[in-house]
Amino acid sequence: MEAEGLTNEQTDKVLQFQDLTGIEDMNICRDVLIRHQWDLEVAFQEQMNIREGRPTMLTASSDVRAPAVINDHFLQQIFSANMPGSRSVSRVPSIGPMPRSFTGIIGYVINFVFQYFYSTLSGIVRALVNIGGGNEPRLVTNPLDDVLKFIREYQERYPEHPVFYQGTYAQALNDAKQELRFLLVYLHQDPSSNPDVDSFCRQTLSTRSVIEYINAHTLLWGCDVSTPEGYRVMQSLTVRGYPLMVVIMLRANRMSIVGRLEGDCTSEELLRRLQSVIAFNEVWLSQARNDRLQRNFTQTLRRQQDEAYEQSLLADEEKERQRERERDAARKVLEAEERARRDVELRKEEIARLKIDLANLVPDEPPVDATNAIAVVFKLPNGVRLERRFMQTNSIQDVYHFLFCHPESPDEFEITTNFPKRVLYSKTVVDAAEGAANEIVSKTLKDVGLKNREVLFVNDLEA
Repeated sequence: MEAEGLTNEQTDKVLQFQDLTGIEDMNICRDVLIRHQWDLEVAFQEQMNIREGRPTMLTASSDVRAPAVINDHFLQQIFSANMPGSRSVSRVPSIGPMPRSFTGIIGYVINFVFQYFYSTLSGIVRALVNIGGGNEPRLVTNPLDDVLKFIREYQERYPEHPVFYQGTYAQALNDAKQELRFLLVYLHQDPSSNPDVDSFCRQTLSTRSVIEYINAHTLLWGCDVSTPEGYRVMQSLTVRGYPLMVVIMLRANRMSIVGRLEGDCTSEELLRRLQSVIAFNEVWLSQARNDRLQRNFTQTLRRQQDEAYEQSLLADEEKERQRERERDAARKVLEAEERARRDVELRKEEIARLKIDLANLVPDEPPVDATNAIAVVFKLPNGVRLERRFMQTNSIQDVYHFLFCHPESPDEFEITTNFPKRVLYSKTVVDAAEGAANEIVSKTLKDVGLKNREVLFVNDLEA
């Protein structure tokens, strides 16, 4: 077997198929599996159908069109009824032994010539009758019924025989072409009036060696020429006498007749003739199998390349989508940072404006000798110490405005005492108090118990 182009899995399936079917030629096993996309179960079922004589799923329709068959005598091995090994010769009336007298010799020659011309003329007349068939048209209405009827009647008369293909002639031709097998066409004529046909069916085709060889190496299709289907096939094959077997195969991409076996013969002679035709023409099927394998390998390779290209495109597209997602994420980060920066700037601008507005609310510093004036020391988070005089009647909010408007003070802060620690003002607390905020900020320094030279701590709430 040409294992080139097969994977290990495909090779295993070929071996399994060979074990299941018993087909010796591994090329045939490979071709059947290729046609069924390497589905072992489907291929095995099809092979069982073939062995039972049923057409394959490839040509399941009885309306399938038959490929043209080339009937070129130069391409054919022809075995006639008068060749050695034929039994038909024994049925020609004997002209007796060669006489020894001169007169007897003359009579013998005249009788021989007469018998020869009589036999030849009878053969020509039979051929013309077969070809013309009375020129009566025969309409083929149901070719499958004609074939099945022939198989039933043949089975009843001759129980031992090779497996006949249970399909039309067109189906058999198409299956042989698809499977790259030899098609053996047998045309049957009423055996009760044709002793050669009866002898051929009863003695030759019933031999076990013939049955096994035909089943293993060919598709056997047969039909009775008295039926429309058989008559139509007989017309296309140019029959000169019965029994007739014709070997058809795919040769140079055309279905061609490569062997013609005419007349009755012994089983040994039939085997010799079939083996001669098959051995001589097997090279054409081998070439067709190799061509098909090469085409299949090329198609598989092209399909794999296409799949790899598609996968590469998908990978590139996925990479591009990933890059686009990364760009979107980076853009969103930049936009968020920009929004945060703008928010900070806007907040700073808002605080700057607010400090300008609140500066007008900061009370004037009382003189040193003012009654009820106290000095307060503020310690800022950056270590700066501020000292400022306030009136005891000034509110906590006045102190907040002073600190808030000072350039060294943080934007968000709270004011606390050191010990015991008390929160005098916290913007967070004030904002959370809502309605009660005015009560907190309106307390005076006297109300909160501040004394002269008391130190207050300013804590940065954003630190």
